[in-house]
Parts: sequence; C-alpha cells; structure tokens
Amino acid sequence: MKIDIKKIIISIFVVVFGFAGSVWAKDVIPIRPNVNQVQSVGLYQINDDVKIYEEPNEESNILYRVRWNNDEFFPDEIGFDNFFVVFIAKKNLALVAVTDYTDDWVEIIYDNSTGKTGWIKMDDPYKFMTWINFYNSYGKKYGLRLLKSSPESCKDMKAQTEDMSKTISVINYPKKINLNVIRGNWALVSVMDMDRTPKTGYVRWRSDDGIRYFFPDIK
Repeated sequence: MKIDIKKIIISIFVVVFGFAGSVWAKDVIPIRPNVNQVQSVGLYQINDDVKIYEEPNEESNILYRVRWNNDEFFPDEIGFDNFFVVFIAKKNLALVAVTDYTDDWVEIIYDNSTGKTGWIKMDDPYKFMTWINFYNSYGKKYGLRLLKSSPESCKDMKAQTEDMSKTISVINYPKKINLNVIRGNWALVSVMDMDRTPKTGYVRWRSDDGIRYFFPDIK
C-alpha cells in the first residue's frame, strides 16, 4: 500500500493547530475601550459555578447560573467574551467587572456588550481588586498596551498630570510600555520605542468618566 506522506502531514497540521486554536480562542483580553464598563470600580476573580442574583440577597430572583471551564461557557447567550474582562486559562485568571459591593456581595457586569449587571455572593473578599490595585499589580509586572481606537492624544507623554501640560514626547512604536506609578487618571510610564530612544512621561490611562485607554499587557 502506498502511503501518501503529504496527506499525513496535512492531517497532523490540521489536528494540532486546530486544537491549539480551539484552546487559545477562549482567552479574553480587552482590545478596545468599553464604554459599558465606565461605572465599574474594579475586578473580581470569579469561581467556575456562580449564581447571579437580581439583588444582594439569596431570596432574590436568580438571573443566571453561570458555569464554565477552560473550553466551554454556560449559558451560551452570554459566553466568554461578554462575561469576562480578562480570561486566561493558563494563568488561572477569570476576572469580571465590579460596579458595586457590600461586605458579602459584589455587583458585576455579566454582559459586557450591554452593561447588564447582577449580584453574586463573595466567597473571598480578597478576590476583589480596585482598578488601581489591578494596574499596580499586573500593569507593573507586564507593562501596558494602548487599546485600539483610543484617541491619538493618548500617545502624548506629558510633563505633568494635566491635559494642557507640555508634551515632552510621543509613543510611536513601543517595544514595551513600563508602568511606574498611577496618579489619578494618569500613569507615569517609561517607553522604549523602536528607535531605541528611552522616554518617560505621563499618559492618560483612562478618561475622566472612566473609559480605559491603556490596559495591562498580560501574556
């Protein structure tokens, strides 16, 4: 029997890369600014089986029971992209946006496409991070990246934390944007552009009404 080596190689390629695609496709990282998350105050690391209530009370109406694993999400009408702000299976990161919280409950955005919210009971208060804490932790570790469709003015590096402050440099083709410190809606960053010229200055990481333009470049 004649063996068709070419067909075997193609079959292996399809199986291996097709499988890899199905795994990596589940990762969720912000690409563009999301106006439906402007009222959020932070992020919560969520479990793989939670009930979303209409009010912060277990006697309240249950809106959804959400269950997920690394490959599947239920219910289908929500899905990975609409539910998570960040989902990276290999790093065990499953973060949702929080709009309010009490001692025992967090109000989360369970549909990022519409901004719909509901309440879940916290199993661990230390799983909640404010946006500042999240950026200080993950932004300083991985650096930042500018989200697509952000205003061009976000590339301006300022001498001070003011829109009218002098522009001392511009981010062009950065190899990495290092986060030094967050001050309000501004971030002091150090950038090494493709021309290998080091630059340091303040950039707007979010607007005054909470739209985030930069996001931790988690890899």
